[in-house]
Amino acid sequence: MAPSAIEVERPVDVSTTPSVKKILSDSRLTAAQIRPIYGDFRDDLVRDGYAVVKGAVPRERADDYGRAFYDFLESFDLGFDRNDPSTIKRAKLPVINEKGMVLDYAAPHENFVWQIRSEPGVVETFEKVHGTRDLIVSFDAINIGFHDRSDFPANKPWPHQDQDPAKPGFRCLQGLVNLQPCGPNDGGLIVCKGGHIISEEFHKDMADEPRIPAWTPEWYGFTDNGMKWLKDHGLEWIKVCAEPGDLILWDSRTPHYNVPTTSKQDRMAIYTCYMPVSEATQEDLIRKKRAFEERLGTTHWPNARHLGTNIAKRDGVECPYNRSRPSVEPELTERAFKLTGIPYIRA
Repeated sequence: MAPSAIEVERPVDVSTTPSVKKILSDSRLTAAQIRPIYGDFRDDLVRDGYAVVKGAVPRERADDYGRAFYDFLESFDLGFDRNDPSTIKRAKLPVINEKGMVLDYAAPHENFVWQIRSEPGVVETFEKVHGTRDLIVSFDAINIGFHDRSDFPANKPWPHQDQDPAKPGFRCLQGLVNLQPCGPNDGGLIVCKGGHIISEEFHKDMADEPRIPAWTPEWYGFTDNGMKWLKDHGLEWIKVCAEPGDLILWDSRTPHYNVPTTSKQDRMAIYTCYMPVSEATQEDLIRKKRAFEERLGTTHWPNARHLGTNIAKRDGVECPYNRSRPSVEPELTERAFKLTGIPYIRA
């Protein structure tokens, strides 16, 4: 069991949860009652708040993308060698935060990252959820969680929702493409099963609880009291397991975080999040165009309300190995270019 994960005597039974009818009242996913109606991953998503889409990326290509990820890390020529575990040192790698995220160095626009975003099995999954082909995609971080973390800061639990409590209902579907075997003891995503269903009830009951400071209202961290509330309401924390090429999805209201591995397996993931272009303003799309042209990252929100930077900080100062362009520039198909949002900008 992951550090500080909640052990409960009984899992939540969503079929008897009073607020279940509110789960997706304003969503493109709709159901008259809680029972399987789609016959695919959407039933898991409605019921549990997360789902695993098996083989969204064919295994052979997933393995190629995993090798490309290591190529990216080695492209800095700092001494990291994927075949030599003794080189898993911060000084031999680009800046990677304690959660395993590479946020800078134009990493969100590496060619292999865009190839993953363009994978038919990934894009079509989000088309099913949103009910449209007119989607835009986030320029999100990439994640590498090494099996040897002895030279890295501790990855402490940070249970959170990626959604403003003042804006309830289904608003965002997050995702990641898994690129390495990810079993119960390997690093990866942990989710609070069914937490999306009772999110409004939680925030009503916990309205007076002091909030953990955050740089955006679209992030809510769970305090010890909040975690106790979830436990008292019978919610179960699940470590999500997946194979290379599997797509993991979760409702942004679902409490979640990632955990470090306790095995000898590296964790590797590419975050993917798509939303209908109709939910972005022209100002959003213009800002997104700038992010693409300058090879900047965004959050998981595809409307690019917040832009990142390519100025990584190493030990408090600008990393001398910063770069403003990818090691391999993206080659976009017509479909992928539409996902940037640029073609939807009105002249």
